[in-house]
Amino acid sequence: MVLLHHLPRSHLSLFTHFTHFSKPKPPTTLNPIFTATLFSSPKSTLSVSDPIPIPTPDSHIETALEDFHTQFEIPLEKLFVPPETEIKYTESGALSTRILKGSNILLSKYATDAQVTQAEFVKSSVRTEDCPANPLPEFALVGRSNVGKSSLLNSLVRRKKLALTSKKPGKTQCINHFRINDSWYLVDLPGYGYAAAPQELRTDWVKFTKDYFLNRSTLVSVFLLIDASIPAKKIDLEYASWLGQNQIPMTLIFTKCDKRKKKRNGGKRAEENVNDFQELIRGYFDTTPPWIMTSSLTNQGRDEMLLHMAQLRNYWLKH
Repeated sequence: MVLLHHLPRSHLSLFTHFTHFSKPKPPTTLNPIFTATLFSSPKSTLSVSDPIPIPTPDSHIETALEDFHTQFEIPLEKLFVPPETEIKYTESGALSTRILKGSNILLSKYATDAQVTQAEFVKSSVRTEDCPANPLPEFALVGRSNVGKSSLLNSLVRRKKLALTSKKPGKTQCINHFRINDSWYLVDLPGYGYAAAPQELRTDWVKFTKDYFLNRSTLVSVFLLIDASIPAKKIDLEYASWLGQNQIPMTLIFTKCDKRKKKRNGGKRAEENVNDFQELIRGYFDTTPPWIMTSSLTNQGRDEMLLHMAQLRNYWLKH
């Protein structure tokens, strides 16, 4: 089995001891969204609010911990093994180390304190240097416009309006920081690929998002959202490739897994689209990145995302 590791880029010396989770193949010609330059700065439409406790059933994460299984079998070489995770087998030779439901991610000893009990919006920024200065670990959510990013963020914290949602794509125009449990950040980034947005605005989004990825030392991992209700998009593959080429830790989050396009229009089940995306991404990576299937409507994958964030975050804090 190939051991895949997610490491914070602020501890570069550790790369001498571990293998990065992805080994991208030679760069391809990327979409112009990755090569734009900065023109103007969009203004924030959010306002700071006081922290609000989140009523969360104590049994929710525990129930998820008791129900680890995948919806379809995954070859061992395609599993994501977090650092310092012991791989165990039964007497018959079957894998006994638990796998997060609807994912390819093994559970590690660092998957603790996953509950969200408090969430608050902190600030919006258009430059990396304007982001919060305190050194708390953070996870960035990014994806194609209309992928369901804000809805997923709201689902993670069990609040309907923490992140603004809109029927019109492209509303997120800044780097938005949300402090969780007063100890780490969720970061909502502008969506990409929204053709109706003005060229200057799309240029801004690309510039400061790309700069954030490359220069934010407290970034633990990027969560790249992919719409699983439709076939794979070239722009998503290009974005994943760019992250890999720049050695930015990434987890693929497949959204809208409860939906299915009409069969007469060539619609496939979410599992089929997820498998298709995995096959296509092999052309960009030598090893498979970690991934999780989710639905903001049914809350599928919410607890799995929080557990995955917890084990990455706690390992990052230790090292």
